[in-house]
Amino acid sequence: MVNQLKNEIKDKPITDQLKILAEKFKNRIAFSTSFGLGDQVITDIIFSNNIPVKVFTLDTGRLFEDTYKVWDKTLKKYKKKIIPFFPNKEDVEKMVFEKGINSFYESPENRNECCRIRKVEPLNRALKDIDLWITGIRAEQSVTRTELNFFEENKTYNLIKFNPVLKWSLDDIIKHIKTNEVPYNDLYNKGFISVGCAPCTRAVKLGEEIRAGRWWWESKEKKECGIHVSQNENLKFEIKNYDNS
Repeated sequence: MVNQLKNEIKDKPITDQLKILAEKFKNRIAFSTSFGLGDQVITDIIFSNNIPVKVFTLDTGRLFEDTYKVWDKTLKKYKKKIIPFFPNKEDVEKMVFEKGINSFYESPENRNECCRIRKVEPLNRALKDIDLWITGIRAEQSVTRTELNFFEENKTYNLIKFNPVLKWSLDDIIKHIKTNEVPYNDLYNKGFISVGCAPCTRAVKLGEEIRAGRWWWESKEKKECGIHVSQNENLKFEIKNYDNS
């Protein structure tokens, strides 16, 4: 199946790729957005071209206020629906009661537990009855993503994952955002090149990898939350060509 899909979309622009896949996996195709730069590019392409793909997001309950702002801007710009999935409240309550509000700093096991409750379990529900999962993963984001392919068979969720912007550079992403006036998270102008939950994300320092600000207290080989497991010097940038307010 993977090789067949590769051949069907080979050498086609990303918009055509998404249209072909939306037709092939009708009503069983979904895109997960965290409102990052690459995700916003894919959202723009899906919504601007009325491609029938379900768009959803995971609200962990610990997101930055800036993330909620870009979520709101996206809804207002495109007048399309984004489906929210929240963690199970009983699981969150039990974890916080037993281990405290910031237990994830204390050990890798605690951090993985928090990610599992707030992200992995909701994702399981979001991907129910989905055969093709679209993501905004890019190879240059971290050492754990350089070996990924455009199409991957994901046995965990029993589906195929498609990474359409895998080979896009950060410059490619920024160019699309500027050209198409795509809403983006203002934190990116402050050095937050990869944005996750607020307590687990810091700004990236000059010379660090793109995802160095995610779970910065852990080794770089482990910077994943469980969802996608399988040197950029110009880190701060301004997207000035339009009003992002």
